[in-house]
Amino acid sequence: MNDNWTEIKITVPAQSAGTAGDIANMTVPHGIYIEDYSDLEEGAMEIAHIDLIDEDLLQKDRTKAIVHIYISPEDNPAEAVSFLEERLAACGVPYEIELAGCKMEDWINNWKRYFKPIPVGERLLIRPVWEENFDPQGRAVLNLEPGLAFGTGAHETTRLCMELMEKHLPAGADVLDMGCGSGILSVAALLLGAQSAVGVDIDPLAVKTAVENARLNGVEDRFTGVCGNLAEKVTGKYQLIAANIVADVVILLSKDAPAFLAPGGVYIISGIIDTREEDVLAALSGTFTVLERREDRGWVAMALTPRGS
Repeated sequence: MNDNWTEIKITVPAQSAGTAGDIANMTVPHGIYIEDYSDLEEGAMEIAHIDLIDEDLLQKDRTKAIVHIYISPEDNPAEAVSFLEERLAACGVPYEIELAGCKMEDWINNWKRYFKPIPVGERLLIRPVWEENFDPQGRAVLNLEPGLAFGTGAHETTRLCMELMEKHLPAGADVLDMGCGSGILSVAALLLGAQSAVGVDIDPLAVKTAVENARLNGVEDRFTGVCGNLAEKVTGKYQLIAANIVADVVILLSKDAPAFLAPGGVYIISGIIDTREEDVLAALSGTFTVLERREDRGWVAMALTPRGS
């Protein structure tokens, strides 16, 4: 493998291999590789119809699974690691992460060459702070210093979420961003006309980055970053709530969302792999009605409203 690629190895309990694999698949478009020896003997007999197994394989730890991801040179391994840590922790999966193939100091500088201004929807342009020469095209410019926290706006899940937000955000709304990452959705909402935004995340680095991105865009007086558990740390009612996470956490957070949603408010969910869409809809069917659904490259985002509103 070319040295410019980075291998990320995530070690998790064997029983969490499926969840970790789903999360890992969110970071790369070209597949992953999972080592799982928990059913080695049964698998060898079932697949190859043999019971003679290499001694090295028999020595493998059966209680652990290792998920391998390969990050291409134009992507930022540090961003992928931050995303993995946030999502694995949110899903309650214990993990260890190792990296190989690229010097750490090369990451943050090399990938910046590939991150250019990105138009999103009809009214936004996401601009990395190091890009000096750009044409705003009449759009509101969202200045972004991603740091090590996930959320450049290039990923389908974030883009879909912002497109739905642009369409369904009431003027002067108060916004709650559940799992705010780099704060990109909160800042976007404020640039699109929201009155205030609260971003909540369990990762202190994410909250710090979100506060800095709000400052970069001159909206820090209308943004509040909160580190911790949603239900314990947040109060009030919001006309728009956004959750751009993974399906299982969207399902979990959606139990609390109605308590924070103002009457007639809009709940936007994203980060849902199309194979989990039915699970999410089933969990939310008694509480929410779908206003709009969007899909891009196997990712699904939806704007919802409370039933009966």
